[in-house]
Amino acid sequence: MPYQNMSLEDFARHVGLDAREVKKLAERDKIPAQKVAGKWRFNRAQVTEWLQQEMLNLDIDQARLRAIEQAMSEEGSRDISQHLVTAMMSVTGIDLNLPARTKSSVLLELVGLADRTGLLWDQPGLLTALQARESLCCTALPKGIAIPHPRQPMPYVSAEPFICFARVSKGIGFGSPFGDLTDLFFLICCHEDRHHLHVLARMMRILTDEVIAGLRAAETPEAALALMIEREEVVAKQFDK
Repeated sequence: MPYQNMSLEDFARHVGLDAREVKKLAERDKIPAQKVAGKWRFNRAQVTEWLQQEMLNLDIDQARLRAIEQAMSEEGSRDISQHLVTAMMSVTGIDLNLPARTKSSVLLELVGLADRTGLLWDQPGLLTALQARESLCCTALPKGIAIPHPRQPMPYVSAEPFICFARVSKGIGFGSPFGDLTDLFFLICCHEDRHHLHVLARMMRILTDEVIAGLRAAETPEAALALMIEREEVVAKQFDK
């Protein structure tokens, strides 16, 4: 239901925020909302886009990310998978020497990498969606990271949701608003809105400075994936604290 409108209380539950905080954000025009008959209303598609942008920040508060993860888990369940992100990754979908030197070639090669996993059904469709997303707003983050993804979930583009990871030998200008070069790329392709937001929140919790450095030093795809798995298991256990 991408165009569903939600009340303030429904939206607060949807994103794991306190209703009072949501109200303040709306009143300050910090979040897309409309006031109808004296009550705030939130369009699901618009706030999903807002939430993605909020999470694409390596300095975002970890408690906020945990709250988002909890809200996005199935029915708010405490049973949160230890391998939410890494279950979507495989050695086949990791390339530590991606042959790309420009933003356009990175996107093209990432789609090619996705195709090598055997999960991708529609290469042109995914590439077009990635290009459209980047033209709207660059997915580059600080610290040389970028997380290309379609703006909307694409349930018919692949056999199942997946994540590919690629590293280029030398950082490139990917359009980062922070002015730095980008050398680490995570392509995320989900089939459902809520799942995408959950995966994105988990990914941002995994990408610590230590993990980023480890991914740059990894000599094999197996080593890179093992590093991600180890960190994700630590992150997942933090829900029990």
